[in-house]
Amino acid sequence: MKKYIKDLVKKARQASYKLAKLDSERKNAILYQMADALLANKEAILKENAKDIKAAAKNKLSQSFIDRLTLNDKRIHEMSASLKEVAGLTDPIGKPIKEYTRPNGLNIKKVRSPIGVILVIYEARPNVTSDCIGLLFKSSNIAILRGGKDSISSNKIIGKVLTEAVKNSGIDFSPFFIVDNPDHKAVDLLLKENEFIDLVIPRGGEALIRKVVDNSTIPVIKHYKGVCHIFIDSSVDVEKALRICVNAKVERPSVCNAVEKILVHKDAAKYFLPLLKNELDKYKVKIKGDSKTCKILKGIACAKEEDWFAEYLDLIVTIKVVEDIDEAISHINFYGSHHTDSILTKNVDNAKRFTKEVDSACCFVNISTRFSDGYEFGLGAEIGISTDKLHARGPMGLEELTTYKWVVTGDGQIRE
Repeated sequence: MKKYIKDLVKKARQASYKLAKLDSERKNAILYQMADALLANKEAILKENAKDIKAAAKNKLSQSFIDRLTLNDKRIHEMSASLKEVAGLTDPIGKPIKEYTRPNGLNIKKVRSPIGVILVIYEARPNVTSDCIGLLFKSSNIAILRGGKDSISSNKIIGKVLTEAVKNSGIDFSPFFIVDNPDHKAVDLLLKENEFIDLVIPRGGEALIRKVVDNSTIPVIKHYKGVCHIFIDSSVDVEKALRICVNAKVERPSVCNAVEKILVHKDAAKYFLPLLKNELDKYKVKIKGDSKTCKILKGIACAKEEDWFAEYLDLIVTIKVVEDIDEAISHINFYGSHHTDSILTKNVDNAKRFTKEVDSACCFVNISTRFSDGYEFGLGAEIGISTDKLHARGPMGLEELTTYKWVVTGDGQIRE
C-alpha cells in the first residue's frame, strides 16, 4: 500500500508540471470529449451504479444516502452539461489580479496560478467524480480522488470512461488519479504526503471531515455540515415564503443546502405556521418545534437542544418562533454552521441587516437555500461549499482553485 500511494503521488506531482503547459483551447477541447464520453457510456455507468445502489440497500443505508448515491439519465446529462459549462468558462490561469509599475520602472503583476496537486476525499455522490475532474482540470490542478467504498463501482466506471477520453485526446499524461482501493489505510497515507499534495478537500459527513482535519499534514479546506436557516420576517409575501420553504426542505432533502431550521417572527407565527405545516404535511415532513411553535401547531414533536445543531439531511425540520430579527440573527450565528441562511422579507433594512450581520458563507434574501450551489452561481460546477474563511468561502469554482504568483519584469534594474 505504501509503495502504491508513493508512486501515485509522485506521478501526480510530475503530471502537474505537464498540465501547467496546456493552454485553454486544448483543455476545453478535452473537457468536451469527456462530456461526450459520459453520454456515450451512459448505460455502462448506470449498470455499475445499480450495483452500488443494490449493495447500499442490502446494507440498510438510509434513503437519503441512497439518494445521494443514485445516478439516473437526468443526473448523467447534468454531469455532462457541467463539464461543457466549465469548458465555456474563462480560464483563470495566468489572469492578472492586479498590475502596477513602481517608480524604479519594475512592472509587477499578481497573476493566478494552479495550486498544484489536490486530494479530494468524498463519500456517496459519484457525480462528484466528474465535477471535480472538470473543475480541477480547467484550473490546471491535478486531481487525486478518493471516493467512498459505497460508490466504488460508480467511481471506477466514471474514472475509466473519462480516462479513455483523455487518452483519446492525445496528451501523454493523466490529469487525474482515481484511488479505488477501499482500504482506509490509503486515506491515512495520502494525508501524510505533504511533499507531493498541496491541498486536501474533504466532501461528506461531519465525521469524515473531522477525521481528515485531525490526521492531515496537508492544508485542508473544510466543508462542514449545512445547518441552513430560513427566517420568516414579520413582513413577508406569504405565498412566496411557503413555496420557498417547501422547495428548500423537500426538493432534495439529502443535500447540504437543504433548509434544516425555520425561524418565524412572532408577529407572523400564528397565521404563517399553520399554512406552512399544511404544505409540509403534503410531503410527510416531520416537524419539531420550540415551546411557542408547539402551542400553535398541536401534536408536533418538541425540539431538544441538540436539534438546533442537527443536520438532518432528511424530511425533518425544526421551527422556532423568535421575537425579532435580532434574535433570529443571534440564533443563526450560534447554532448555524456558517453555510447558507436566507431571510424572507419585504423590509429592505432588515434584509441589509441580515446579510451584513449573519456570519455565513452565503446570505440570501427572498430565495431558497437550495441556490447555494456552484452551478446556480454560474461557476459551472463546484468542488464543494467551504465554510472556512481561508482561502475560499462558499461555493468553490475555478477561481477558488487557484493561488497566485508574482511576475516582476524589469530592464536591468538593481537594488541599491
